[in-house]
Amino acid sequence: MKAKVHVTLKRGVLDPQGKAIAHALQTLGFAGVEDIRVGKVIELQLTSADETAARAEVEAMCTKLLANTVIEDYAIELVA
Repeated sequence: MKAKVHVTLKRGVLDPQGKAIAHALQTLGFAGVEDIRVGKVIELQLTSADETAARAEVEAMCTKLLANTVIEDYAIELVA
């Protein structure tokens, strides 16, 4: 089973990388972009075939290492 974890900064947390990209896009003539939030995607190949167990394991990974839950949100996507 494969898991994808999408980690993004929480709303209200400043995102300087997103601001820099938004400014660069405006400089390049892309005026239709209002806001950019930069995050990361972590792909994991899991040995577990049980979706409930896999989700619980990835949830533990996120809270212990993959995401800083003080300033980041995360979403888990499982693919069989």
